[in-house]
Amino acid sequence: MAGQETMQLLFLLLLVAGGWGIMRQTTPARTELLNICMDAKHHKEKPGPEDKLHDQCSPWKKNACCSVNTSQEAHKDVSYLYRFNWDHCRKMQPACKRHFIQDTCFYECSPNLGPWIQQVDQSWREERVLNVPLCQEDCQMWWEDCRSSYTCKTNWHKGWNWTSGYNQCPAGTTCRRMDFYFHTSAALCEDIWSHAYELSSYLRGSGHCMQMWFHPAKGNPKEEVAKFYAEAMRAAAAPWAPIRALLLSPVLLLWVLG
Repeated sequence: MAGQETMQLLFLLLLVAGGWGIMRQTTPARTELLNICMDAKHHKEKPGPEDKLHDQCSPWKKNACCSVNTSQEAHKDVSYLYRFNWDHCRKMQPACKRHFIQDTCFYECSPNLGPWIQQVDQSWREERVLNVPLCQEDCQMWWEDCRSSYTCKTNWHKGWNWTSGYNQCPAGTTCRRMDFYFHTSAALCEDIWSHAYELSSYLRGSGHCMQMWFHPAKGNPKEEVAKFYAEAMRAAAAPWAPIRALLLSPVLLLWVLG
């Protein structure tokens, strides 16, 4: 019995020593998760006021990562931003296009995407966002307003024919209603931009999901959401977190006390 107790005590001491070793050796992770801009094609280096942001981009005017010119181009068809043609099959319905304009404004202007910024090896940008939790209502409205518009593919990030200087449907594809290519709202929001978004299980007002649409007079709800996820990421990245979780696990405690 004494031998078992000794073994258990030595095991715990090794865990604690290992935890301190990790704490001493771990390189600090990136700490800039709040109020930052992506290192991408048209983003400003730092967020700041932009009083004359255009139309749907105007909610970000108090603190934006986009310039006035970028906000104006975001509303144009085949603009200089990315030469992307929304009408690559048929004329996109105005109600649908509003969501893509809002999506562009969100991507270009928001300083609250830090927790989801990832480095990428692409010629036109150094960083992108991945799995931004989009509120259920925003994703559902996007799909409902766009399901009867037309497209020819599911992933709009890549695979286009650019020989004309703007995107055209690649050979072998067929123009169909968007709800043919995107059977659900989750499929649209998650697949269209290579998982820039993921459908959240949370609703607006929960503080746990991002909404593309908001009224600036009521404040920017994205700030609260970004803080929530930034704090969660920092806690999870703490070098002692795995050791603490193991030490406090019920299985280990029962083993030690047994």
